[in-house]
Amino acid sequence: MPPAPPTDRDAPAVDAPAPSVTFGQALGPILALLGLVVYGLILRPQVFGQPAFPLEVVFVLAATVAVTELLVLGHRWDAILATIVAKLARALPAFFIFFAIGLIIGSWMVCGTIPMLVYYGLQLVHPSVLYLSAFLVPAVFSTLTGTSWGSAGTVGVVVIGIAGAMGGHLGITAGAVVGGAFFGDKLSPLSDTTNIAALAADVTVYEHIGSMLWTTVPSALIACATFAVLGVTVPPAITAGSLESLRPFMDALDSIFAFSPLLLIPPALVLAGSVTRKPTVPTLVVSALSACGLALALQPFTLADVMQSLYRGFDTSMAPWATGVTDQVTTLLDRGGLYALIDAIVIAMMVFVFIGAMEHVRAIDTVVNRAFRFAQTRRATVLSTLAAAGVTNALTSNQYATSFIVADAFKAKYDALGISRRVLSRSLEDTGTMIESVVPWTPTAVFMVATLGVPFAAYAPWQIFSLANLAVAPLLAILGVALFPADPPRTALADVADA
Repeated sequence: MPPAPPTDRDAPAVDAPAPSVTFGQALGPILALLGLVVYGLILRPQVFGQPAFPLEVVFVLAATVAVTELLVLGHRWDAILATIVAKLARALPAFFIFFAIGLIIGSWMVCGTIPMLVYYGLQLVHPSVLYLSAFLVPAVFSTLTGTSWGSAGTVGVVVIGIAGAMGGHLGITAGAVVGGAFFGDKLSPLSDTTNIAALAADVTVYEHIGSMLWTTVPSALIACATFAVLGVTVPPAITAGSLESLRPFMDALDSIFAFSPLLLIPPALVLAGSVTRKPTVPTLVVSALSACGLALALQPFTLADVMQSLYRGFDTSMAPWATGVTDQVTTLLDRGGLYALIDAIVIAMMVFVFIGAMEHVRAIDTVVNRAFRFAQTRRATVLSTLAAAGVTNALTSNQYATSFIVADAFKAKYDALGISRRVLSRSLEDTGTMIESVVPWTPTAVFMVATLGVPFAAYAPWQIFSLANLAVAPLLAILGVALFPADPPRTALADVADA
């Protein structure tokens, strides 16, 4: 995942928090959103054969319901607006990453980095392991960098290009890419969600990662086995024996770009910046600028072409000298630019408007605390945590907020029942982080659709890793596996030693 906006603890104060609403009042806008989602996104296209509601409109209507209810309850519009604006301000880092990924794709395309990786990837990746590779490559990259968005927006785009050239199933490929990207997002010590979940539950990062191995590794093995089987049962149209049929496609790429080992500099900068914990957006911008320099130095494109690629994306019409350009080639190359993810940005803004209105009266906190107060046993408590984290992130689209809201609601219960906080931190991610790619309206899901160019409905059933994790976590809780006993009280000396 990209670095998420700062938590509410870090947010600048705007107004004193408004009094909490009753459970029924807090539940009203949530039920309105649920009704809009069920009718507009499920029943209309699947049952009535009508176009689905745009996600932007769904959240505009849900936000309208929430704001109207608050006004009726006597809350001032300026106070509600201040909370919404503060929420959007905290979301700005995520919006900046949307723009930066667009710049990355456009610049890496015009300099030839992505075409070169696709060109040689077609020669190295065997068609029978295409889907398995689509999972493993982003998994390694995201583990090294700690970012699911960055992995999907870089190596994920390359893998999708290879799959398209091979005639592979793009839904399966995209599902594998998303799963691999989220593998590292969970387990990398560089991941923001990993660190925040550990912080929220008051455990160390490595205690948290060790606990997550119990659910993440089995889920990854299930994903690997499934994608390996799919490579044989749903193979790409291009088989090992017919790879020569890709020669015209590869020749077209070769006619447009001059390939060189120097074109590995932009992705190397991203990898180095992530490993050394440099800020994400500046790292991506530096990589994009290096790609622009390489485009001018190594490729026959003009400065105007490079600027156009940054602005609206690369276009094969910039290369009139190219030969053998087909629709398959333009599908791979014509993408990127500052406006590439504008739809995703607008949807994310509308989501945060709704969330900001709800946050004005801490409605999500109220619903979570009331809905799960019944849990009194170890198994019920862990299952409730999993449910609360999934529902909260589905409603807030923010794992930072989810971690702190759910952790604060359940910490005392874990301590009273003698359950280790490591189980709490693990549960925050098992459904909180993992729900983000499964629910179509989260900024993460919208980002994946816009970046990979594959509709959500096409890849949703193939998110094997995420779906397996969502099943494995509650299964372990039901069986009583890995429900570690509470850790002994920490001393001040131990805390200093850890620091």
